Amino acid sequence: MLNQVVELVRDVTGVQIPSGNRVELAAGTRVYITQMLGSSFTVASDSGLMRIAREDGDALGITEKVENPTNGSPTRAIGLEDQIWETLKCIYDPEIPVDIVNLGLIYDIVTTRLENGLYHVAIKMTLTAPGCGMGPHLMEEARERVEALDGVESADVDMVWDPPWNQDMVSEEGKMKLGLI
Repeated sequence: MLNQVVELVRDVTGVQIPSGNRVELAAGTRVYITQMLGSSFTVASDSGLMRIAREDGDALGITEKVENPTNGSPTRAIGLEDQIWETLKCIYDPEIPVDIVNLGLIYDIVTTRLENGLYHVAIKMTLTAPGCGMGPHLMEEARERVEALDGVESADVDMVWDPPWNQDMVSEEGKMKLGLI
C-alpha cells in the first residue's frame, strides 16, 4: 500500500503537517500513502500532508496487521531506561522516515523511583524546526508510550531548544536511512 493512491473508505480525522491542525477527511477522498511507520500513516491529499493514526488504518483500506509496537515493550530483558529508548524509537517524524531517537530529537531521559516503587520519567526533546505544529502530537505520543511501560507511573515530556537541533545530531543509522552517508 505504501506509495499508492487509495480512496478513503470512511470519514477520518487527520492531523495536518506541519501545522498540527486537525482536519476531517471525507470518505471518497483520494490520498497518497507516503509513510507507514510507527503508530501513524503519512498521506498526501489535496489539503497537503496529513498524519493518520494507526488505529484508523481501516479508513485507508488497510486491514492487514502492519508493524506497530503498541507499547514499545521489548521482548528481551533490559533495564527501564533502555526500554524507554526502544519505545521512543517507535515514534516517527511524519515527514521524515526516521524515528525521533535516531533523528537526535531526544536530548535527555531521567528516571526517578517513587515511594511506591514505580518510576516517573522526565524526557527532554526538541524538534527539527521551532514552531512545528507536530510537536505537541509527538510529545503526547512519547508520553503515552512511556507511561504504558511496566513500572512507569507517570512521564513528562518537555520541549527544549538548547542546543538547537541540527543534522549533526542524527545518528549514523538515521543518516544511512536518509542517504546522508
